[in-house]
Amino acid sequence: MNSDKAKKGYMRSPHRSLLKAAGYTDWEIERPWIGIANAYNAIIPGHVHLRSITEAVKAGIYAAGGLPIEFPVIGVCDGIAMNHEGMKFSLASRELIMDSIEVMARAHAFDGLVLVPNCDKIVPGMAMAAAELNLPAVVVSGGPMMAGQNKGKVLDLNSVFEGVGMRSAGKIDDAGLQEIEDNACPGCGSCSGMFTANTMNCMMEVLGLALPGNGTIPAVHAGRIRLAKDAGRAVMDMIEKNIRPRDILTMDAFRNAVAVDLALGGSTNTSLHLPAIAWAAGLEMSLDLFNEIGEKVPHLCSMSPGGAHHIEDLWRAGGVQALMHELLDAGLIHGETITVTGHTTAENVANAKISDPEVIRPLDKPHHKEGGLAFIKGTLAPLGAIVKQAAVAPEMLVHKGPARVFDGEEAASAAIMNNEIKDGDVVVIRYEGPKGGPGMREMLGPTSAIMGQGKGSTVALITDGRFSGATRGASIGHVSPEAAIGGPIGLVEEGDIISINIPEKRLDLLVPEEVLAERRKKFQPHVQPTDSPFLSRYRAFATSGVEGGVLREQ
Repeated sequence: MNSDKAKKGYMRSPHRSLLKAAGYTDWEIERPWIGIANAYNAIIPGHVHLRSITEAVKAGIYAAGGLPIEFPVIGVCDGIAMNHEGMKFSLASRELIMDSIEVMARAHAFDGLVLVPNCDKIVPGMAMAAAELNLPAVVVSGGPMMAGQNKGKVLDLNSVFEGVGMRSAGKIDDAGLQEIEDNACPGCGSCSGMFTANTMNCMMEVLGLALPGNGTIPAVHAGRIRLAKDAGRAVMDMIEKNIRPRDILTMDAFRNAVAVDLALGGSTNTSLHLPAIAWAAGLEMSLDLFNEIGEKVPHLCSMSPGGAHHIEDLWRAGGVQALMHELLDAGLIHGETITVTGHTTAENVANAKISDPEVIRPLDKPHHKEGGLAFIKGTLAPLGAIVKQAAVAPEMLVHKGPARVFDGEEAASAAIMNNEIKDGDVVVIRYEGPKGGPGMREMLGPTSAIMGQGKGSTVALITDGRFSGATRGASIGHVSPEAAIGGPIGLVEEGDIISINIPEKRLDLLVPEEVLAERRKKFQPHVQPTDSPFLSRYRAFATSGVEGGVLREQ
């Protein structure tokens, strides 16, 4: 066992003495040491209940003959960090989470890991750690929040952000907004739509790093506690069979994840996190996969924010496993990939059934013939950009309009809230990329305000930063290269015509090359200032959005 280096032989007597000071007996010390990365904190609603999840994991490990050793992991609530400086720290925290788990696992010679996340950057950060360390590991999330209700209307966090836009447009008053605020988020769990957190928890299930049900069993359901106990037992079985994350995280597993993501209409942030997890596993995942697979895999689930259904509906309809069964039967995913159950994907989904064909539609009755996300390129995005095409109004799939240019989110938000954006405009928000921000902020505030003002079918938003998984509308993010390193988005001037053609996967700046050449001669890229040493270090090593925003030596 890996832990033998810290506990075996007379030379390790001091080490055992310290363990005994923590209350462990000789016979417990002899067991495999299983590190439990618990991302509990008291501010993220998706994490406030993770202590109970972790206690259940401990019970499963202990019952199966392991020694559970809990340690903490940080986490940022993207909703609370949204639309101010706090969002600069969100994506950057993913690498910090990965590194902190490596520090704990290597320093203490753990034999295996159970990773307990729930929200946006914590899930991929933990998965990246599992891939990098390659110790037997299982991910078990805290589960999704239930949807809110108010006067017969189903609500979620996105409803509140869009409510702000409605308030700014005079469509509701303060009392109306407070009604939405008070009822949209009814309790613990990751926000109830197919936003980034829930998308990534579904991806853990599809990749094979988590047990079936990880993505959809509600946070408040007792099945979530049972799942956590089973996760503790599963990691012990992985140790016995020597199944490791890199056995699971093959390119076929990533192809499966992209296919299911496209069928679900998941968050655009998967185009950041899946390549980052692949990178940590020693693989290279091109975003061209989204288009290649999207031509074959249709959009089958109309989930919030683009549709009416929430994660609890997907759970009741059979969950991710039922969707995978449908795709496997059609030859659209690979069934031979191994998973943390010790069984293959095909074996896991063999008995899964769709119980509501409106929530998970059959292949011959899709919402859209192509998958939910599209990877697009053009003169404005030579390396690419990403859009949730399933959440774009049909009339905005092809659009030309004048650029409204803003250096940073705050300036754009002010213009939107002051009703300065007109029908047909293309809002360009730049210097928000991994280096420019720094930190590649999500921008749910501007996108939701546009939707709340009723301009979702007339106004587009483009950025070298990111959009929240809760975003809907013609919102194109991750434009690469970013402005801070001289990308064409830095050359755009007020009034330039921008052409969006999502069916043809194009994003173009309609300015003559000779004009752009003159602008390049005078162009001085800049970055947003920061007084954070952490963000300064992140800026120095961060790669572009289309490379997953991972940290590499330049």
